[in-house]
Amino acid sequence: MLRKIGRLFIIKTNWEAYMIIYALALGAVERGSVYLTRFPGFGGKLLFLACTGAVFMAGAKILDCIKFEKAALLERQASSASASPIMEREAA
Repeated sequence: MLRKIGRLFIIKTNWEAYMIIYALALGAVERGSVYLTRFPGFGGKLLFLACTGAVFMAGAKILDCIKFEKAALLERQASSASASPIMEREAA
């Protein structure tokens, strides 16, 4: 049961990643707007840029991780497919 719940928190596709990045961006802009009102001037603008910049870095990392995991999965599938005929020959 815990494994099924845990699978809900794993990002598997680019679409899921884009939805999470969008949610992060909404939160960052909201927090940045609070910074703009609380710290008027250059300091508030810098904090706003820091919030939105963090979303760009996190989004890039999320997308890179998905690409890496897909490549690792394909490599594992290819190595298991190429290893299975050898095992069949040894068993015979």
